[in-house]
Amino acid sequence: MSQLTSPIPARRSRNLTKNVVAELSERIRNGEFHVGEKLPTESELMESFGVSRTVIREAISKLQASGLVETRHGIGTFLVEPQNERNLSIDAANILTMLDVMAILELRISLETEAAGLAALRRTDTHMQQMRGILDDFANHLRKKTGNAVVADIAFHLLVASATGNRYFHDILKQLGKAIIPRTRINSAALAEDDQTAYLNRVNREHEDIYNAIARKDPDAARAAMRTHLANSRERLRRAQEAASHE
Repeated sequence: MSQLTSPIPARRSRNLTKNVVAELSERIRNGEFHVGEKLPTESELMESFGVSRTVIREAISKLQASGLVETRHGIGTFLVEPQNERNLSIDAANILTMLDVMAILELRISLETEAAGLAALRRTDTHMQQMRGILDDFANHLRKKTGNAVVADIAFHLLVASATGNRYFHDILKQLGKAIIPRTRINSAALAEDDQTAYLNRVNREHEDIYNAIARKDPDAARAAMRTHLANSRERLRRAQEAASHE
């Protein structure tokens, strides 16, 4: 087919690669392929997805980097046991697609909603002072337009986790690193059809709602504020994923 051999613009090629990675990852998670099983050949995948050999090779390379498959020279590509099934380790480098980011957000909604409630019950005055300083730092970034305030954003979520008094909340979030902030992987402002400043101002307001509920020692309000904050991010990604699937 001519469409498989004609040049593909770089941006479109990247989007095609992401789509192939997302689809193959989903099929692997759904058990379509089993550990040790050989994946379809490059030619079969090209025909299945209607893309070029370059796109398929880039997709396989990303799956290799995520630890899902391994390629044996002259033999083929095989599904391997995922690293995170061998131990309780989440490698932020493996969070490659929009579906992966959405899955992490689902995990965070469950984890951090409860963390916010516990923080409201257990936080100390020191925790509140530190949170206030972090939120002021975030707001300062917005005023000076010195960046997207990712460092302050991560620090706020980690401090809420610390305020639970249960170190495992903090340890899990820390292990994810920058991956807990979707905009380090995806242009969240664009997904929100908003400019970066307006988007970050909304994030800041949501952080303030969480802070105020924790300060009042109101666990129900803290849980609700955290759930709203994270659900907003998930909804933006869900809409973007639906739009991409219809292109």
